[in-house]
Parts: sequence; structure tokens; C-alpha cells
Amino acid sequence: MHQSNSLLADPFRVAAPPTGGAPGAHHDGKQRRSLSARLQNWARICHVYVSMVALLVVLFFGLSGITLNHPDWSFGMSPSVQDRTGTLPVGARSGSDQTRLLAVSEFLRSEVHVRGNIEDFAYDGSNGTIAYRGPGYLADVSFDTSAGTYQAHIEEQGVIGVLNDLHKGRNADSSWRWLIDLAGGFLVVIALSGIILQLLLRRRRRAAVTVASLAAVFVVVVAMLNLR
Repeated sequence: MHQSNSLLADPFRVAAPPTGGAPGAHHDGKQRRSLSARLQNWARICHVYVSMVALLVVLFFGLSGITLNHPDWSFGMSPSVQDRTGTLPVGARSGSDQTRLLAVSEFLRSEVHVRGNIEDFAYDGSNGTIAYRGPGYLADVSFDTSAGTYQAHIEEQGVIGVLNDLHKGRNADSSWRWLIDLAGGFLVVIALSGIILQLLLRRRRRAAVTVASLAAVFVVVVAMLNLR
């Protein structure tokens, strides 16, 4: 009743703002919460969908990383080694050095079934060598165009060797190296979006930072021990 009488006595009086902060404080807090919610939503979308896209790629590099760290694991699949000798075709015995090398290489691919990229080659007079390399595969060939003979040493490492070389990008085409870069980018996005999500969740923030810090310290300690 006292308050009502006071208002009737002075109807033009403006009520004082409620205590506890400036009039815009509530609006600023709402904006901050809205920004945090949007950031959390985008981080969750990136984390979920990039994870789905990168699932098989990450699985491959995870498994091949384990086998790469244990090169003695063969799972009963021992490397295949063979030595072959034979006679070169007539077309590989005449012409310029470049023509002979090309003819020998085409013959080796079609008849001896060598594969992979040519890593190195040499030709001096009538003697030459060609080295083929691929993931889990190598073929070293020496030949004599005057005698018309060749000798080939071929090694195939099997599935594990192929996986290990693909993991490292060794002897692979540029397209596979691009895929490795893409997989690395996926992992970066997944990691960053996961970190953002954990930092935005107040209930998990302290535990997440603690676990991440302990993991970082552990990695650094192990790295320092191996660098001594």
C-alpha cells in the first residue's frame, strides 16, 4: 500500500533499474551464450561429418601405422623373391640409346610383367640397368643389348609390405601422396573440433584440459627419452 500511494503521488517518476549490473549486461551475456552455442554447433557438425568422411582413411592409417611400427610382423606372408633371365627382342638391340631403353622397358612390362615406376636407369654402350619401384615391390634389371640378354631380380613384400609403403607414401604416385595430405587434414579438423567441443562444455572442460595436459607431458617425456 505504501508503494502504491507513492506512485499515485508522483506518477511521472521512473523506477530505478534493478541492481546487479548495467542495463546492457543481460543482453551482452545472452550474445555471448548465443555465440558459444553457434560455435559449439558448428564444431559438432564438423566433428561428426568429417569423422564419417575420414573414417575409413583414418582406420587404414591407424592399422598400417601399427604394422609399420612392427616390421617383423608378417602374419605368415613371407616376401616373394624371384630371379629371371631371358632374351631381349630384336627391336631392343638397335637404334639410339633412348629407343633401346624404351624397347627394353616395354618388353619387361609386357613379357616379364615388371611394374611400378622407374626410379633409376643407366645405359652405357650396350649395357644398361633399370630399377622399378612400387609399394611393396621392387625389380632391378640389368641387360646387354649386344648379347640380347637380360637378368631381373624381383621382390614382392606381400600385403603387409604394401600397406607399410602406402602408409609412408614410398614409391607411390602423386595421387596417393595427395590422399595422405587429405587424411592429415581430416585428422587436424577432427582434433581441433573435438578440442573446441570439450572446451565449450563447462562440466567437462577441467577434466578435458587435465587429460590433454597429462597426455602432452607424457608424449614430450617419451620423446626426450628417445632423443638422448
